[in-house]
Amino acid sequence: MDKSNKGILYIVATPIGNMGDITLRALEILKTSDLIVCEDTRVTIKLLDRYEINVHTSSYHQHTKNKRTEEIIEKLRNGQNIALVTDAGTPGVSDPGNILVKEAVEN
Repeated sequence: MDKSNKGILYIVATPIGNMGDITLRALEILKTSDLIVCEDTRVTIKLLDRYEINVHTSSYHQHTKNKRTEEIIEKLRNGQNIALVTDAGTPGVSDPGNILVKEAVEN
């Protein structure tokens, strides 16, 4: 497979506390991604609604990570750009996002 056709996994930090504390770059990535993978879609949708971002979301947390990791990696292989967010802060430090990041780097 031509690696140039692979999608990008973006690690997007979200505000802790004040929804106004988000960068323009984070908003741009969220708006232009093919999919937003979130810890809790109910929490993330509040942020997306505030900034009028209409991108499909999918949950990725401790109870779904084993099943969902390969599905997400396959989407990346097929050229989709995916944003990974957590409820607050930067994903991948102390949540299941670290598994997805590891698999994306290795694949």
